[in-house]
Amino acid sequence: MHTQRVERARELRKNMTKGERILWSRLRDRQVAGSRFRRQVPIGPYIADFLCHAPRLVVEIDGETHELDRDDRRDAWLAANGYRVIRFGASEVHESLDDVIHAIYVALTSEQSLPTP
Repeated sequence: MHTQRVERARELRKNMTKGERILWSRLRDRQVAGSRFRRQVPIGPYIADFLCHAPRLVVEIDGETHELDRDDRRDAWLAANGYRVIRFGASEVHESLDDVIHAIYVALTSEQSLPTP
């Protein structure tokens, strides 16, 4: 099962959505708060869109269609395992990238709980 998730993560890295590519162009190379992000990272039974290990911050981009119940279960599992999750709609990434980057910066540099975007 683990090997399947790793292979799936590789496939997802090769076939990122437009929103993921846009956000990755700003997260890569420690451009936000000097923090290192990885993309399409297996975490337990899930694959996170983006992960910054040190603060255990997961950044997810929700497309036009996504399953709220599944997202809720995933977020609950990640929280129970010490991860913070911040979610953005793909339209936010396309239309307000600077605001998205600012929210990620705040999440990285703040010890407070994350606001719901």
